[in-house]
Amino acid sequence: MTKLGLAHLTALELAPARLVAEAARAGFATVALRFIPATADGPAYPTQTGTEAHRALKRVLTDEGVRVSDIELVQLKPGIEIASLAGCLEAAADLGATALIASGDDPDGPRLTAHFAELCLLAASFGLRVDLEFMRWRAVGNLAQAAAVVRDAGQRNGAILVDALHLTRSGGRAADLITLPDHWLRAAQLCDATADAPATETAIIAEAREGRLPPGDGALPLGPLLEALPGDAALSVEMPMPALDASERIATAFNAARHVIEGRDRGAGRRDCHGGLNQRNA
Repeated sequence: MTKLGLAHLTALELAPARLVAEAARAGFATVALRFIPATADGPAYPTQTGTEAHRALKRVLTDEGVRVSDIELVQLKPGIEIASLAGCLEAAADLGATALIASGDDPDGPRLTAHFAELCLLAASFGLRVDLEFMRWRAVGNLAQAAAVVRDAGQRNGAILVDALHLTRSGGRAADLITLPDHWLRAAQLCDATADAPATETAIIAEAREGRLPPGDGALPLGPLLEALPGDAALSVEMPMPALDASERIATAFNAARHVIEGRDRGAGRRDCHGGLNQRNA
């Protein structure tokens, strides 16, 4: 079975140690941790190497048999100081993370791309990949814009995080992924949603942060998305549903995603290792 990861937004009210324990109990193999807040007053759980709290978190990860997949969320705003993130990236690497997630929040395209390239260089020094996540309400709001930044930055560890909700709500299709290089598509987040998109930006943001559905319970084209991704892309579930208790929410996220994935053959119709469609379904 495909190993699944749990995005912290699914249960952002839980501190990392509790999140790891609940993720392990549900069956998740990895977790993503929110080190940097996504909003001015949003929760985040930074850690620092050398502290007892950091060592305790490492022990919990080892004891529970869970790995950290990535950390978030670096917002590429106009005045960002990339060098100031070194401590955060060091802590992520020490926990075993392989990537960090960034968003594009600068209307100046060349400056944003330069900052992304600089972030990639810093991340590379810690052995980390940088996944640029597009969200409809941010400056980098769709797949094409994210691809342009990654292409123009020209960094080997630059990639795109594909969130099923953001792809659909920004007007994208799973087929749009087929033309992109496999090494740009190393991770994707699964969830579901209703067929009708919210009408306003405020409602779109609210849906993303607290109005998602378990995979398979809505109308998002998750099957085509799984087929369009490289077969070795990491899959996680990002499913904030405040109506459910955190433990139940995490268990529901795992079981729903497993059902969707096991119901499809990820080798059928997806791209082969050379980036083209498998011949039997081309």
